[in-house]
Amino acid sequence: MRSRFSASLAVVLSLLALPLAAQGQSQSSGDFRAQPFERQALDRIVAVVNQDAIMASELEARLAQVRGQLAGRGIQAPGDAELREQVLERMIVEEIQLQRAEEASLSVDETELNRAVRGVAQSNDMSLEQFADALEADGLSLAQVREDIRRELLLRELVQREVASRITIGEREVERFLEQQGEAGDVRYRLGHILVALPQSPSSDQVQAAQREVRRLADELAGGADFAALAAAHSDGGQALEGGDLGWRAAGELPSLFVDVVPDLSMGEVSEPLRSPSGFHLVKLVERQGGQGMAAEAQRQQARERLFQRKVNEEIETWLQEIRGQAFVDVRL
Repeated sequence: MRSRFSASLAVVLSLLALPLAAQGQSQSSGDFRAQPFERQALDRIVAVVNQDAIMASELEARLAQVRGQLAGRGIQAPGDAELREQVLERMIVEEIQLQRAEEASLSVDETELNRAVRGVAQSNDMSLEQFADALEADGLSLAQVREDIRRELLLRELVQREVASRITIGEREVERFLEQQGEAGDVRYRLGHILVALPQSPSSDQVQAAQREVRRLADELAGGADFAALAAAHSDGGQALEGGDLGWRAAGELPSLFVDVVPDLSMGEVSEPLRSPSGFHLVKLVERQGGQGMAAEAQRQQARERLFQRKVNEEIETWLQEIRGQAFVDVRL
């Protein structure tokens, strides 16, 4: 059976600034005999994804990394059971994506990979040699991070092939977009997001259950609960383990569902539950920037880019649900 686990690049890089209590610890010679027994106890299958398996040791490694990531962001980690479920679901979706990339014979060019690795080092204000030394000091290796980056590039190529390549932007769409944006064309928002997902073609009972869950979360937030902690524990969105942080989005990059809601939110305010085909959403306005206007030519180019990104973001959510629903998954927690 083949295993393909590797930590996401964002998680790996966040570890550079954190103490690694569970990594890089060597065992004394007195522990050597116990090691095979401990490894055997951990190496059981926790999920079968089509023809491949996710092992308990892989899940434990990812859990340790995610806990470090959450701590680095100042986000309270969910309980062990909730976090384990969240992390395993992300690993399952990643495995499905990697299988599809393999079926499509996708690969990452070594030149592109080397350029990306150098870019990561430079973004950390390091030369490649300094970056390798920093990784080694934290119990990681440049070879390991190269594989993490290779995987991220491969998944990006898969999204380009299966989602982005089908999207087109017409001139009339650009014109309509510019009319709708008006003076808000260069406004940017940083958003938090919680999703209570629905399956494709949900039953009325499933819809009602999701409504109750999103209302419960909305009530907890109204009572002062921390948004990031609730997202990490309960959101079904792709950014759950980042505390639901969607990062900065230009006004034109907002999902269509959010367009009429976000501009009217006050700083720190959370929307009422919003319904889409993928489920129920809560969105929080964390920060806002811009609003000074820009040149017409630049607006037009930016409009095209933002329309494209908006469509990609909306299609990815649906696509992930589709491929998850088509896969055979047997969870054995």
